[in-house]
Amino acid sequence: MVEPTVDAAETATAPEPAPSGPSDPSSVGASRERPVVKERSELEIRWRQARNPPPPVLRAVLANLAVATVGGLILLAYDVLAVRGTLPGGDQRTLAVGIYAAFVIVAGSWFTYLWVELPTGSGGEKRRSGWAALLGFFASIPILYLALVVIFQLLRPAF
Repeated sequence: MVEPTVDAAETATAPEPAPSGPSDPSSVGASRERPVVKERSELEIRWRQARNPPPPVLRAVLANLAVATVGGLILLAYDVLAVRGTLPGGDQRTLAVGIYAAFVIVAGSWFTYLWVELPTGSGGEKRRSGWAALLGFFASIPILYLALVVIFQLLRPAF
């Protein structure tokens, strides 16, 4: 089936529809001009993104933060006891930091895998994916670094 084409000459001579006046009921509340939208600054955009994070990302960060906090308190207690010499077996602080880092990465990824689910649509079944664990892994790296800085640069000198 061939669609009829409109000639350019026909469109040039076609009359424009008359603007609807205030007496036209279809124009009530309608405006032809768009309201002027103020463009946001870069800081306003980032602040809005920080206030409204995507739920999977927020859950990944919170899971890793909880794991890093609990493990960090245990690591800090071990470090304080090792410096005072009250632990038998010698100074194993380097090994303890390595175990702490592995614990935060693995446990944070695992908890994120358990907490972040794929969208299910109308069904109620829970589906998980390895991508959720990968999201937890990528969230664990900066959380781990910041936790180590807080533990050894801010909290440790207080003891």
